Amino acid sequence: MDSADPADSADGFRPHRIVVLALDGLLPFELGIPHRIFGRPKDALGRPLYEVVTCSVRPPGPVQTDADFSVYAPHGPEALAQADTVIVPASYELGPLYDEGVLTDELAAALALIRPGTRLASICTGVYVLAAAGYLDGRPATTHWADAERFQRLFPKIAVDADVLFIDDGDVLTSAGVAAGIDLCLHMVRRDHGTAVANDVARRTVVPPHRDGGQAQYIDRPVPDPQQATTTAARAWALGRLHEPIQLRDMAAQESMSVRTFTRRFREETGVSPGQWLTQQRVERARHLLESTGLSVDQVARDAGFGTAQSMRQHLQAALGVTPTAYRRTFRTTAGRVDGGEVGALG
Repeated sequence: MDSADPADSADGFRPHRIVVLALDGLLPFELGIPHRIFGRPKDALGRPLYEVVTCSVRPPGPVQTDADFSVYAPHGPEALAQADTVIVPASYELGPLYDEGVLTDELAAALALIRPGTRLASICTGVYVLAAAGYLDGRPATTHWADAERFQRLFPKIAVDADVLFIDDGDVLTSAGVAAGIDLCLHMVRRDHGTAVANDVARRTVVPPHRDGGQAQYIDRPVPDPQQATTTAARAWALGRLHEPIQLRDMAAQESMSVRTFTRRFREETGVSPGQWLTQQRVERARHLLESTGLSVDQVARDAGFGTAQSMRQHLQAALGVTPTAYRRTFRTTAGRVDGGEVGALG
């Protein structure tokens, strides 16, 4: 977008423009997620970091939801040409797209307006739109666990992962069903502006800034015995001593379980193994320390439980694609202030 854009300020500041594509049959809850999450973050001067607009594939007008009311989309498809990020929520009326994986002429014409390099994201079955347009060929993607098998059959070139809450593949991101759209949008805020900004949004939205595990924990299973032990206490115990070496047998001992039983129960509850979960928590701890403190990289590595800077570097590179130094350089300047006030990470 050029400097003549009306959203630009005198100093060149312009909020990141997010365009939400509303399709007939959309879920009102999912339509509201991007507006709620991206509508909150502001810089130290109180300026919105994002501008969120809603468009349809037709001229401005009503879009039917899956409920007994319509919503008004104030923009037509031309808004897609001005987007920095396009988000496609789910729809229950995808027609030939859902049955055959083929875009309607109207939807294809709208998507053709998106500029190369625009970030794309989908919530739940909105992924069908991105897949049919060819954006996901040869790439990983996710959708609602109940729809994953059908989606994979329809789009065999896509590597479907039904176990995760969302997938970040750089310029294309996909999320699992419904509320996982919140996880995805918070992740995008975290990626754009750091943990402190995302945590502030999560706090004000009254949701966890980061949910453990994946979709496995939400798949319908026989109801467990109410007397059956869980792994909650072990996780709380581990979070209180991430800076220490933590062995699997020590976590299992907190629940008086065998290692085998504990590992199985842990994966059922969180969707990941105990080792994967510990690494995720340590990465989040390291991110917070890199953003909010002046500790050396070596000290951050020790406090986060990685032991050495080299180990932390490898884990952050794998999880975030950047080194600790590069991450701090990107987010340290904005981590301490949101909406003009001091904030801290949620525990």
